[in-house]
Amino acid sequence: MLGEGMIKGMAVTAKNFLGSYVSKERLPTIQYPEERQTLQEAVRQFPFLVFDGNDPMAGLRCVACQICEKECPPKCIYIEKSKDKKPDYIGKPQLYPATFDIDLSVCMSCQICVEVCPFDAIKMDTEFELSTSDRFGGLLVDKHQLAKSNGHYRAIHPTEAAEVDDRLAAEKVKAEAKAKADAEAKAKAAAEAKAKAAAPPTQPPAPAK
Repeated sequence: MLGEGMIKGMAVTAKNFLGSYVSKERLPTIQYPEERQTLQEAVRQFPFLVFDGNDPMAGLRCVACQICEKECPPKCIYIEKSKDKKPDYIGKPQLYPATFDIDLSVCMSCQICVEVCPFDAIKMDTEFELSTSDRFGGLLVDKHQLAKSNGHYRAIHPTEAAEVDDRLAAEKVKAEAKAKADAEAKAKAAAEAKAKAAAPPTQPPAPAK
């Protein structure tokens, strides 16, 4: 029958339209802000900096490599690298960002900064209630405002955070094993050198008569 497909399509449209008024699953609106939708794990809004441990500044994973600043399409990330190193949350000396600012009024939430970061130091947050009357200073956030714990990251993106934690843990075990092997090799070489130095000199063979 000519136009049968169009009639079926219109019937589906009418069913969905009428159902949006009576079916709870199809009701498109909620009583915000009293009611909140459950955000999906893949939701992303603006970046934040991940830190480990209890001290946000000492535990920042960011080492100010500035890759995210260079790759950011709207150029909304501003980083100044430190001129010194300070211990991170496990005591290892690291460079750190003396300044790390993001202009949220320019950020387009593309997530490129996350994808290019080799240290899993910057991730996308789900917070969206950031409106302010100060469109310039109020939306320029610094590293103190951007720093959020790895626990926060695990809460909003559990699957992704678990993969990152497993990878970082494996890399840590590998690095510790290498450091241990290097230390054992140095200790063995030092012991051999000490034993060689303490050994009595060998006597030259007596000349033949």
